Amino acid sequence: MFTTVLMIEKPLVPADLELVTTLHGDEPVSFVVLMQPRGDQDRLLRAVDDVALGELDKAVREGQQPEGGDALLPAERALAHSLKSLRDAGSEAVGEVVERHPIELLKSVVEQTHADEVIVLTAPHLVEEFFHRDWTSRARHKVGVPVLKLFAHNPDD
Repeated sequence: MFTTVLMIEKPLVPADLELVTTLHGDEPVSFVVLMQPRGDQDRLLRAVDDVALGELDKAVREGQQPEGGDALLPAERALAHSLKSLRDAGSEAVGEVVERHPIELLKSVVEQTHADEVIVLTAPHLVEEFFHRDWTSRARHKVGVPVLKLFAHNPDD
């Protein structure tokens, strides 16, 4: 069985679910899902990304989304939804909400589970990606397995 650590920021939508569950054809895949809640320190970067992507309405609403400690409950719900979706699609899936140091947790999960790969499924983070401070860039230097970056679909896609 192929083991994938899947880092996400929001619940899996059907298009993302299909993408991650079909990457390896008919080979069975076991997922360890790490759900990162919205951090309050990231608000400015998200707003800049929204503006750069031409999504001005999202930039204006950035302050309306729960962040920091208030984001834990929505993150737990998003994780539960994503795990159920993966299981309903026929995959094994476990996971946890990341409360601190996502890259360090990722590294330990990869080591503990003997994961074959990491998939980072997030919205575009232009500023962080430009400076190589995004999860994917940082993980590639830490985990010792292939790291694939995929852009998450919007629920409206």
